[in-house]
Amino acid sequence: MQNLAVVRLMGDALVWYPPGAGAQPQPLENDAQLAAFRAALRNSRWQACFAAPSAQVRALELEVAPAEKKHLARALPFMLEEQVAEDVEDLHFASSALSKTRYAVAICSHSVMRQWAQRLAQLPDLPQWLPEALLLPWRPGEWCLVADGEQVIVRSGEGEGYAVERDLLPAVLAASADLQLPETLIFYATDQVEALALLPATLQDRVQWRQGGVCSALLLSEDAQRLNLRQGAYAPSLPLQQWWGQWRTAAALVAVAFTLQLVATWADYRAQAAENLALRGALEASYRQAVPQGALVDAERQLQRQLDALRGGAGAGSFVPLLEQTGSVIAQRPDTRVLSINYNQRGGEMRLNIVASDFSAVEQLRAGLAEAGLAAVMESSSAQGDSVRARIRVGGA
Repeated sequence: MQNLAVVRLMGDALVWYPPGAGAQPQPLENDAQLAAFRAALRNSRWQACFAAPSAQVRALELEVAPAEKKHLARALPFMLEEQVAEDVEDLHFASSALSKTRYAVAICSHSVMRQWAQRLAQLPDLPQWLPEALLLPWRPGEWCLVADGEQVIVRSGEGEGYAVERDLLPAVLAASADLQLPETLIFYATDQVEALALLPATLQDRVQWRQGGVCSALLLSEDAQRLNLRQGAYAPSLPLQQWWGQWRTAAALVAVAFTLQLVATWADYRAQAAENLALRGALEASYRQAVPQGALVDAERQLQRQLDALRGGAGAGSFVPLLEQTGSVIAQRPDTRVLSINYNQRGGEMRLNIVASDFSAVEQLRAGLAEAGLAAVMESSSAQGDSVRARIRVGGA
């Protein structure tokens, strides 16, 4: 593990091992030592983990059916209920896949997890809590043993390991050997004779002696099985406070810029709204100059419709063509004059109030309009002194 610093509990004291150094552990008991640890992690860009004491963590391997994998986190307490002495509600279960159907599982109590969290609170957040037995070097067909004070740490598989008191090691190894005899035992200790005396006779010819302790074993460990205990309720939380410390200045600047932009947008909206009201008022005033009466819904559209009708278009009853045809007929009769013209836009008709010399002149005018291709109907006529007043309705053919 060339890039992983390991924090351990030795008795009640916290210590840490620099990655790949093989050096003796460095204490973490006072402010100066804690500051040096933080600086080492920051400057060297090391990762750090907590080696959870194997005396309080049980690590084992479990075969899982494909149908159970999806709900493994919830199913583990019930699957292992018969293998633990405590109530499963008091235990924390963590798992990590070794293959498609084989999982490494770690079990420890909730009270121990809380104690560790309290003990590590003064350190930088350690996102990985790994069983210390699984930090030892391991290869298929090997067991790795490390004498560590009054206990021996044993890694007996890819995802299996435990810690046992020195006096109980012979009995535990003998029972384990009956189930699965390893090809090789790698034993780290300072006294070879004393270490060999702890092994059953059936295993002594398989031992490879290594001088050293935990730090020497960690130096040779290539890759730890990352069975992280920080799962479920103990999963690492996002470092929001740290992020806020790093980004609060930028966040404040963004908030100020956003506020200014919001104020500017609101002021621009108010100005545009006032200008829009002024324009609509002017438009309506202009419309009323052209059309004093009538409902006003959309001044621009209504005025455009009236202009289109007066300008002339595809319809035969458009005002301008109708006026042009009618005017050309009336112009040929100088003894007839027009008093008023009323145009009905919807019907495309216009009513002429005229004064002529006699009834014959009125009839000649109506006949002339008909010859010009217009529909002309005389609605009324009456004598007015020496002349005749009449009203003629004129429309398209």
